[in-house]
This record gives sequence, structure tokens and C-alpha cells, in this order.
Amino acid sequence: MNTAITFEDFTKVDIRIGTIIEVKDFPEARNPAYKLIIDFGELGIRKTSAQITTLYNKDKLLNKQVLAVVNFPKKQIAKFMSECLVLGAVQGNDVILLNPEKKIKNGTVVS
Repeated sequence: MNTAITFEDFTKVDIRIGTIIEVKDFPEARNPAYKLIIDFGELGIRKTSAQITTLYNKDKLLNKQVLAVVNFPKKQIAKFMSECLVLGAVQGNDVILLNPEKKIKNGTVVS
């Protein structure tokens, strides 16, 4: 999938650093997933779901910093409203979360 986009297209994507402050099971999801509550600093708290149960347990996720797209429209997933999209690399059936090398201020713009 190599659809070319312009630099202007890329600048529309708002990627920020956030810290996972709460992790809950999501039994209503079609595929095994967690509900994540993420602190984006001045942007506030956002919720999302992530199919990352094969590589991450809830304790490993708590206080982990992640990259997420914060300007997608909200999306209904089962009875849960997702407000951002956590970024990860897909390897086989697993998703490896992308995160900063060092602790960084929540809400920092990724460019």
C-alpha cells in the first residue's frame, strides 16, 4: 500500500505523545482488546481501544507513553466511543506499540 500523499496531507495528521493512565478489559470487542485511557496533557484525556492483548498485559501498559492520532473523528466500537488511534507496527497478528525513546511531556506534537 504505497499511495502517495502530499506533505500538506501529512501535516493534517495530528500525532501526539500521551501516557496510558488506565487499562480495562474490553470483553464486548469482536477481537481481544483493551480499553485505554490516555492523558494528552493540555489536550485532555482521550479513550481508545487497542487489539494488543497478545503482547501486553494491563500492568505493562499502565504509565506507558504512546504515539496516537488525536484528530480522527470519534468511532463507535461496540458500546465504547474511541477518541484517538494509538500507533503501532503490525507484525503478523501482533501490534507493537510505538513510543518515545525517553519520557516526554504529554501532548507533545510528533512531526
